[in-house]
Amino acid sequence: MAVEEIVRIAKIAVSLGITRIKLTGGEPLMRKDLCEIVKGISAIPYVKDLSMTTNGTLLGFQAQELFACGLRRVNISLPALNAETYSKLTEGRLENALDGVKAAVAAGFCPVKLNMVILNSVNVEAVPEMMDFARQTGTILQLIELDPVNVEDAYYRVYHKFLDEHEEMLRQKAVSVETRRFMHNRRIYHLPDVTVEVVHPIENRDFCLHCTRLRVTSDGKLKPCLMRNDNLVDLLTPMHRGANDEELKALFTLANQLREPYNKST
Repeated sequence: MAVEEIVRIAKIAVSLGITRIKLTGGEPLMRKDLCEIVKGISAIPYVKDLSMTTNGTLLGFQAQELFACGLRRVNISLPALNAETYSKLTEGRLENALDGVKAAVAAGFCPVKLNMVILNSVNVEAVPEMMDFARQTGTILQLIELDPVNVEDAYYRVYHKFLDEHEEMLRQKAVSVETRRFMHNRRIYHLPDVTVEVVHPIENRDFCLHCTRLRVTSDGKLKPCLMRNDNLVDLLTPMHRGANDEELKALFTLANQLREPYNKST
């Protein structure tokens, strides 16, 4: 999609009451026109929150510019602080990701969250080290349980690790515990000098019950459910055919009507 098309879709969404927008991927920083996208969306009246999820490896070069364009929060995927482990998992350079984290903090993004997917026998023992890094950088650590969505069954069986032990450790150390009601009751543990959020898999009734998100695919389709691809609503083709804003609003309404709990009984 062109910048103008992305911004127009965002304007339609905001006109219907959506106030929080997150740029994800793939990797958003691969787009050379990302700052123009950010600038266009941040200029829309009533946008309360504009954030991005990234692997951070290109963020060191772009953090200040993106902040100046209107981006305010970032989630950075950081599975390990060991260079070899990081390279095996991502085929990237740890140094670049760490530079991205530090640049985001220095630019003024708040909060900067570190997304650490826990993998059995890979990085489980690295959680204390990552907590120390979050403490030192003033970032928030998100411990993420491996989700079976979009991974092969064999991979999931080998690398999945329940986060119960980590949650118990955090519970004992926490000064306070916050529950994000509309994020399937996700818990945030506020320790004396670091904050850690625990993210469990979303294949459950509680997540579907509180889900209010609507996604836009990279080819311009509205996606009412993360777990389904059989109810997408095409926006881009009507836009290319000259659809006006009211017609696009009707497509948003249709997508919302197609929303249905994926997990109804589990």
